[in-house]
Amino acid sequence: MPKVPLSWLAESVSLVPGSTPEDVAAALARVGLEEEGIHGPGVKGPLVVGRVISQVKETASNGKTINYCRVDVGEHNDPEGPGHKPDNKESYPTSKGIVCGAHNFGEGDWVVCVLPGAELPGPFPISGRKTYGHWSDGMICSARELGLGDDHDGIIVLTEMGFDASELTPGQDAIALLGLDESTIEINVTPDRGYSFSIRGVAREYSHATGASFTDPAGLEVTGTAGAGFEILIEDQAPVRGTVGCDRFAARVLRGFDPSAASPSWMRSRLEAAGMRSISLAVDVTNYVMLELGQPLHAYDLAKVTAPIVVRRAAAGERIVTLDDATRALDAEDLLITDSEGGHGARPIGIAGVMGGATTEVSETTTDILLEAAHFDPITVARTARRHKLGSEASRRFERGVDTVLPPVAIERALRLMQEFGGGSIEDVYTDVDDVAAVEPIEMDADYPARIVGVDYSVEQVVDSLTQVGCEVSHDGGVLIVTAPTWRPDLEGPINLVEEVARLQGYEELPSMLPIAPPGRGYTHSQIVRKSVARSLAEAGLTQVLTYPFVSPQRLDDLLLPEDDVRRDVVRLANPISAEMPLMRPAVLATLVDAVKVNLGRGAQDVAVYETGRAYLSRHVGEIPATYSGTQITPDDVERLNDAIPGQIRRVAGVMAGHRVQSGWDGHATAWKWTDAMAMVERVERAAGVVLEITPDAQGRFTTAPFHPGRVAIYWLEGTIVGAAGELHPKVCENLGLPARTVAFELQLDPMIDESEGVLVTASPVSQQVLAKEDFAFVVPADVAAGDLVAAVLEAGDGIVEDAKVFDVYAGEQIGEGKKSLAVNVKMRDADHTLSADEVLEVRHAIIAAAGEKFGAVLR
Repeated sequence: MPKVPLSWLAESVSLVPGSTPEDVAAALARVGLEEEGIHGPGVKGPLVVGRVISQVKETASNGKTINYCRVDVGEHNDPEGPGHKPDNKESYPTSKGIVCGAHNFGEGDWVVCVLPGAELPGPFPISGRKTYGHWSDGMICSARELGLGDDHDGIIVLTEMGFDASELTPGQDAIALLGLDESTIEINVTPDRGYSFSIRGVAREYSHATGASFTDPAGLEVTGTAGAGFEILIEDQAPVRGTVGCDRFAARVLRGFDPSAASPSWMRSRLEAAGMRSISLAVDVTNYVMLELGQPLHAYDLAKVTAPIVVRRAAAGERIVTLDDATRALDAEDLLITDSEGGHGARPIGIAGVMGGATTEVSETTTDILLEAAHFDPITVARTARRHKLGSEASRRFERGVDTVLPPVAIERALRLMQEFGGGSIEDVYTDVDDVAAVEPIEMDADYPARIVGVDYSVEQVVDSLTQVGCEVSHDGGVLIVTAPTWRPDLEGPINLVEEVARLQGYEELPSMLPIAPPGRGYTHSQIVRKSVARSLAEAGLTQVLTYPFVSPQRLDDLLLPEDDVRRDVVRLANPISAEMPLMRPAVLATLVDAVKVNLGRGAQDVAVYETGRAYLSRHVGEIPATYSGTQITPDDVERLNDAIPGQIRRVAGVMAGHRVQSGWDGHATAWKWTDAMAMVERVERAAGVVLEITPDAQGRFTTAPFHPGRVAIYWLEGTIVGAAGELHPKVCENLGLPARTVAFELQLDPMIDESEGVLVTASPVSQQVLAKEDFAFVVPADVAAGDLVAAVLEAGDGIVEDAKVFDVYAGEQIGEGKKSLAVNVKMRDADHTLSADEVLEVRHAIIAAAGEKFGAVLR
């Protein structure tokens, strides 16, 4: 977020007289530049220039060496009186005594003193105090103490900062001298408003908001002649996207520069107020002009560069050491600045639009400077910066779009500043390779803004607004032909022009109107089912969460997914938000476990969460065809396009860890069991209006991972697996850092929604007949599923059996090897009469016979 010093802004636009920083921020907000903060002067009270009269080194009892200094601070010097007299009055003129632990200054030096009653950034109030055996009336300040930089080892010596001693006087106000009275506005710039990353852009927006006079800082005349200067060749074949990575490259030489020349204090102050540190005159000027105009620049030591410079894409295996001293392996999409040391375009000397190389940087010995200003493709720069995790001030501007007219102007401005403060001569002939395409005009109906915004803008208002932002506008009947300015690459179509009209005419003029809801529409069946499922799980005690659908490849291994598992067929993002998580989740559980881990990490002991969302499989990635040739897409076209996109079935999943019931005075804690996960699936079934078939395994169709193979239920719908529920595999719990015996479930919602579409759900009447109950204990083979036995019991009941449930399972020596006992509770009732004993007995015999016939079951 750029920081804009108001004194700097005032050089390009006339601030409204009497405006406070808050007023300026409010004006910018009216045209869409939101204020993120207003930073006022960080120092309050007396901060003055002082001259060191004497300096006495002393060793304190703790072994530290300190300086007891007498400093002349003009009108702030000590009056004569108790407690303020110098140790030896005859030895010193009137002055202040200050204890200082720094040693980079001496007698006669001009320093900055903060006196009692002042306040330093922090806030840190200053008062006089007794220390190291002396009364210290304030502090001699370092750069960090004043918020001017990070240097805390030595105090500020003004003459070393470039101030002329003849212009300094004891007691002089140092707040104004050092620019510490500067107010700075920090603004939030949206991606389409890259021109506002400069004083030039913000000044223009302030002019739009207030009508104040704007003076373009880029309006200076470029001296010299464009011709055969330092040779530049653009050989970018753009192998990745077919887009030229560099369409303009300007360069010019300054010879005889004094590398020891210091940056002027006003420049350093402005850079620091804008959030950048001062480095050297050459580097400071490039940063200063970038902040002022929005055009990044790069200075090379001419003696270290071999002509010609070649702009090209990186080759496989190439590396570069960037200015941060990091060695970076380059990608084929990276655009490079290279020179010809070792061969034509052989040596990389910079990553275009991101960061320069260390081999050709300017240093304390540089006397001849080659200054570069170019225009690079925003997408190329953005991808490179993210690939190398190397966001820079330059890349932030290039990836948002830089004015294509600026390169020679920015070089002219920068070289003049370097020459003014560091000497040297600017070569008359400079290089300007200009392949910038002309801006394509945009056609727009004159009443289009009024139709879109709903405000009756006149043609004159529309034309005036577009002209203000720099557009050239002509009429062709009722159509406006608009050519956007070069600094607004975001104005690509009529809708962008509409936004400019609404913005400049005033957002506050837009009427506040609620849209009229069209009658006869409600929730779709899919929405109803999804809401019912979510409500049902929430009522069961689970908390709904939303997780990001991005995972790392390691997560697939953590879930124990086999190499041939269909869930390994993942969607890989070309430009992931995080390089560590480049995959889209193949299952909701893959990310839902992260929510559990976060809550456990914050002290929660019992966690139960669920999420409804999509999971993704990579079928058809890259195969989406153009399915229509007319002017209108048909429903069949939409269906074919939907079939061609990657699989993204909507799902519901839940994870429960810890205890379902906490311990209390009335009982012990009850842990979540894998059957509780099955109970949650039953809730989903009822909410979706479907009945799922349950099996203990996937019958070779689907791996049970990440679940425990012996404590899992697989759910089927119309012969297709739609999910699973149970206890997570112990190794999965270990891999993910989850408590042992964590349980979970995941179901595909879309097939269940489709199955229940159009199904009329009716309520069953409450019977007035008496209920008959019978319990059966069947001994069956160990591989017989309880659900299959229950289904046989219901079928044998022939409408009389109202419900049947297994309430006990037993296996032991009394039953026999390979056998188990299933106890079933059966409820019987007829709709129109009370069942007699004979009728109950008949149903009982039918149940026993069916169980014996189908499963070889016998009663215990």
